[in-house]
Amino acid sequence: SALSILANLTHVICAFGRDERRVDSRTIYVGHRPCPATDTFIPPKFCDNRIVSSKYTVWNFLPKNLFEQFRRIANFYFLIIFLVQVIVDTPTSPVTSGLPLFFVITVTAIKQGYEDWLRHKADNEVNKYLVTVLEDGRRARKESEKIKVGDVVEVVEDETFPCDLILLQSSREDETCFVTTASLDGESNHKTHYTVPDTEKGLESLSATVECEQPQPDLYKFVTFFSLCVVSLRSLGPENLLLKGATLKNTQKIYGVAVYSGMETKMALNYQGKSQKRSVVEKSINAFLLVYLCILVSKALVCTTLKYVWQSQPGQEEPWYNQKTQKEKDANLYLNMFTDFLSFMVLFNFIIPVSMYVTVEMQKFLGSFFISWDKDFFDPEIQEGALVNTSDLNEELGQVEYVFTDKTGTLTQNSMEFIECCIDGFQYKNRDSSTELDGFCVTDGPVSMLQQKAGREEEELFLRALCLCHTVQVKESTGQEDWVGDQVDGVLGLDGEMVHPAELRGFIASSPDEVALVKGAMKYGFTFLGMESKNMRVMNRDKDVETYELLHVLNFDPVRRRMSVIVRSKCGDIMLFCKGADSSIFPRVRQEEVDRISMHVERNATEGYRTLCVAYKLLSSEEYAQADAGLREARLALDDREEKLMAVYNQVETGMSLIGATAVEDRLQEEAAETMEALQRAGMKVWSTCYACRLFQRGTELLELTVRTLEDGGRRREERLHEVLSAFSFSPRSWTSAKQDYGFIIDGATLSLVFNSSPDSSHYKSLFLQICQNCTTVLCCRMAPLQKAQIVNMVKNSKGSPITLSIGDGANDVSMILEAHIGIGIKGKEGRQAVRNSDYAIPKLKHLKKLLLGHGHLYYVRIAHLVQYFFYKNLCFILPQFLYQFFCGSSQQPLYDAAYLTMYNICFTSMPILAYSLLEQHICMEVLMSNATLYRDVAKNAMLRWSPFLYWTLLGVYQGLLFFFGVRFLFSNPALQDNGQVFGNWSYGTIVFTVLVFTVTLKLAMDTRHWTWINHFVIWGSLAFYMFFSFFWGGIIWPFLRQQRLYFVFANMLRSVSAWLVIILLILLSLLPEILLLVLRKPRWPHSRQVRYTHI
Repeated sequence: SALSILANLTHVICAFGRDERRVDSRTIYVGHRPCPATDTFIPPKFCDNRIVSSKYTVWNFLPKNLFEQFRRIANFYFLIIFLVQVIVDTPTSPVTSGLPLFFVITVTAIKQGYEDWLRHKADNEVNKYLVTVLEDGRRARKESEKIKVGDVVEVVEDETFPCDLILLQSSREDETCFVTTASLDGESNHKTHYTVPDTEKGLESLSATVECEQPQPDLYKFVTFFSLCVVSLRSLGPENLLLKGATLKNTQKIYGVAVYSGMETKMALNYQGKSQKRSVVEKSINAFLLVYLCILVSKALVCTTLKYVWQSQPGQEEPWYNQKTQKEKDANLYLNMFTDFLSFMVLFNFIIPVSMYVTVEMQKFLGSFFISWDKDFFDPEIQEGALVNTSDLNEELGQVEYVFTDKTGTLTQNSMEFIECCIDGFQYKNRDSSTELDGFCVTDGPVSMLQQKAGREEEELFLRALCLCHTVQVKESTGQEDWVGDQVDGVLGLDGEMVHPAELRGFIASSPDEVALVKGAMKYGFTFLGMESKNMRVMNRDKDVETYELLHVLNFDPVRRRMSVIVRSKCGDIMLFCKGADSSIFPRVRQEEVDRISMHVERNATEGYRTLCVAYKLLSSEEYAQADAGLREARLALDDREEKLMAVYNQVETGMSLIGATAVEDRLQEEAAETMEALQRAGMKVWSTCYACRLFQRGTELLELTVRTLEDGGRRREERLHEVLSAFSFSPRSWTSAKQDYGFIIDGATLSLVFNSSPDSSHYKSLFLQICQNCTTVLCCRMAPLQKAQIVNMVKNSKGSPITLSIGDGANDVSMILEAHIGIGIKGKEGRQAVRNSDYAIPKLKHLKKLLLGHGHLYYVRIAHLVQYFFYKNLCFILPQFLYQFFCGSSQQPLYDAAYLTMYNICFTSMPILAYSLLEQHICMEVLMSNATLYRDVAKNAMLRWSPFLYWTLLGVYQGLLFFFGVRFLFSNPALQDNGQVFGNWSYGTIVFTVLVFTVTLKLAMDTRHWTWINHFVIWGSLAFYMFFSFFWGGIIWPFLRQQRLYFVFANMLRSVSAWLVIILLILLSLLPEILLLVLRKPRWPHSRQVRYTHI
């Protein structure tokens, strides 16, 4: 045929070595055998099967890691300061800035190196895994990384596929196999894959070629031709491809040919990293850093100016005891001024807290373990707890303003139960209830007791549709396997009698919805018995077995939002059964049929049920022949196959008859309603797709914007949309009333109009956003994944940039999880796609309450205090150094010894604040959980606004002034020692430094509310270490020091009673404002007993 000739021509071109990167397809020889065998075989070159997820190697780790670290502005700034100290004659040693920088770089490098070592370890586990490969008719064991494209690989049950394979043979008689792809697309249910048709049984002598597309990451798209030497081309699709990472289930053994290997597999191509998310705390740090950088530059400018003003006075520029050299006299004045400016920058550089960055990083990294270790997050059902994928956003959990939550598997259990159905406009309710619906009463009892119902033919047609329009497989129970969830003990016939199946069956399906619908049909008397070859067997309520030949399956996809099957009955009738969302089915059936059923669908959706509409079409021979030819032609297309298939699907699925609708309930998760209530009390606005979750409280005024409301009035939807939005926005209701809450309901079709209306799109969006922001809860019905992400993006980029959180459990939630500031994945039944793409993962929705109200609140308070404290203590540290320049002729004389400059942030004051930022609980966890309104106290970055920053800065200025001038007052007495000797400038600086270390450490001790042995150890241990170090550093003559400024300075200082008195007095005076605030000010945080008493 023409296709065979074209394929052979392509094979010849590829065989002559054409670069495969230039073409859109690749040619693979099965078993590395040419086809035909007489052809010259030139093996094509493809990548090996090694998986590489690591960033570094032994050789490039140092340069690559250093390059990445110095790309950070802060690290690069401190590197420049260090180089200035090395090049320019500065008053302090390069060690004072080089050692802290080295410490920061080293700690970060060790952390990143350890993480990359774990990635190397994981890669080796995958690459060294032994697999079975057929080589020259023999089974050989080799490492996974040695698999080549074209190898025939054997995989046994419960093994994962080592690369992307085309299924050649299966141990199952129906030439299928079952796989789970939970690690790839989030779907944990079994999927059916098919072998290549007409392949001979002996794989040892199989000669065939595969013409497939180049590697691309789409998990659901695969276009290829399989060509045998004696048979024409076969078109293959995703149902023939077994993906690396998927697991073989319920099949003893399969054989497949490797088509994509290593980093070209679809799993590896989906390793793309998530975009970097930055917390609001990081933005505050950068803003505060700019302020302190301006202070630093101002100090350097002031001191440089004062130096040259002072030297301009007669006799000051060149005093008799410090004559200039000839080189200094010949130096350029402006160059000297610039050099002095740099020297002052280096001297005051410690006002910028370099160690704060590594402390913050350590706090986030270590703090994330507390979430993972929390026993309250452990779920005994799945034997797992919480998972932290991104520790950079811990504090952001305490700042959430908007929560976007999925329904299925998140608010609900993803355990489907068939509730009711509507056939030809008449309701059939399976559940025990007593409700007034559509003018007649549905009472307890079987369906046959209803006063009104459809005809027998309509009932049977509808139930046949439920039994045939699906991809469910039947697994016979062996009595040893646990199929409790899928077993059916008996079925309820339409006449009320129980029909017991001959044996218990378990269902294997790609979606729990399909299992629920098949079970629902069984309860009404129609039992799906499974498939034999291409025949679907159904037992009707008369216990007769009906057989239907499955001709075509028109698979479900999120764009069409429906799926169909074409079957042929024994009598030769060709029928198409279709089920899907109402928005997808209604435009393809007659309007009078829609009117009879739409009321049921709308009510079921409002009650929180998952609804599907069922349609039917009888195909003539000509229509089927045209559809069959179109489908075969589209499936043979190598280019634009999906678009061509979509066109044929849309052509076939027209002119159908609507025969009914179904309602399936996905029950709420444990404590889901209570969790939503708590989040709302905490001030968060909740957007959801679930009505029945206490999102709308009693007295809430509901505003509805759905297709039903837009169709009132008989005008175009766009005109009606503008009218309704304007009415909601400009109505006289008081949005700011504290007594009235508003809820908003919108569906996917209406949202499409809001986002896609071309001329007035921005106006509609602004009106829509204005309404939503004034509502406490927004309910979104029947949203597509892209629409979920669009809504999150719209709110995230609105005025004020509110912090958003998205939570979901399925692959369809990934887009909104990645779009939000914080993405939460639920470890549910829809697999792990959401978990892998999330920042945090929790087993159940109820755990979100503690994650936000407990951990989030505490993490934010801890890191906010850490940031403010670091800037405060460094301002206290450098302000006396700045004041000292006014009393030493701006000569760049340092106030502190180089050892103190180096170790102040690294050793003396670092551990107490790190322990505080990890362990502090200003309010105990139980009180935070019971009183959700406490979350509002830290909302909108309350502790890192400019007013708290100004308070900390003024406190640092006050204490810095007190340190310097208090010690200067002490030095106004010339005789401070018993022998009459006076203290020198290094004693002056040491006393100031001692007061400084004790004051900032005791300030942190006063702020601590939750004391543990670790807090006691690091706070009092740091002070003891400072005393020990000062004695040790000044009590020994160190041979590597050219000058020892502090030799016995500290010991002599403590022998003076006056020095002791001043140190104690200055510490008390420095802390006096804090003590007075604690005594006089109303407590910012309520006492735990007070909160508990209020609730009682």
